Amino acid sequence: MSARRVCHAHKLAGHVQRPRDWVEILASRVRKIDPIKLSPSGDLIDAGYKSLNQAGQQSELGCMSPKISTKRKILFDARSEALGPWTRVILARLGYPLLSPEEFDVARREDPDLHADLLLIDESRFEESTHFEDASGVAPPVILLTGKHGVRSRDERVVAGIRRPAGLHDLYCLMQQIFEDTPRSTPRVQTQLQARCARRDQLWESRILSISENGCLMRSAESVPLGQRIQIDLDLPGMGSVSLEAEAAYQLLPDIGLVFSSLAPEQRTALEEFVTHTILAA
Repeated sequence: MSARRVCHAHKLAGHVQRPRDWVEILASRVRKIDPIKLSPSGDLIDAGYKSLNQAGQQSELGCMSPKISTKRKILFDARSEALGPWTRVILARLGYPLLSPEEFDVARREDPDLHADLLLIDESRFEESTHFEDASGVAPPVILLTGKHGVRSRDERVVAGIRRPAGLHDLYCLMQQIFEDTPRSTPRVQTQLQARCARRDQLWESRILSISENGCLMRSAESVPLGQRIQIDLDLPGMGSVSLEAEAAYQLLPDIGLVFSSLAPEQRTALEEFVTHTILAA
């Protein structure tokens, strides 16, 4: 991890903002997506299994093998209540799986060279944790799950702190800041949505290749100069139609990156729900 990202993460420690958690928007809807379900206590349950907090070697997703081939390996040492609903599931699908110490030990027995990229740990377990160093003696950076007081530790391995229960938005933003050279503030999903575009008196159709709450990547037969604003109409499956104003912000040839502007609350909600539903249904 670069010194710049560590420095940036230190600035975030104890000061993570709590934006509106778009997972909670789908609390009633995502219960319909099998095989993932919530128990009355809020624990995650996989169809056919007991509460996954008591499922022994069963992964929280019910299908994750101990052999890890995902983007990052994050060791999670805290009670399940330290995370908000669906946070662990969606982070895994975004490439940030949270592995319990038991799951990580199983994986390391199969791959002795396996190391954790990050330790997400409750502050009450931090001092006695034995999960710091891999075989080479390298210690991963640490995010502490804390109370409202924030980070109190002066340990240089601690790069950030986040208040319990940690929501998806907060953890996603932190992991982007820590791991990625070009961090995103919101998740993006791949799509093949048809879009109806308009500028002045011109109308045409294009295709949306990926989308987030803040913008999208569009493939268009019509040229859209950088800085130009256009209107795009989308039919979001299960959400209905939305009409958005967007500005051409960058070129990823042959495609155009658009940034949404002046989003009304109902438009932002529709985009949040579509992104979350797409991740959960993947």
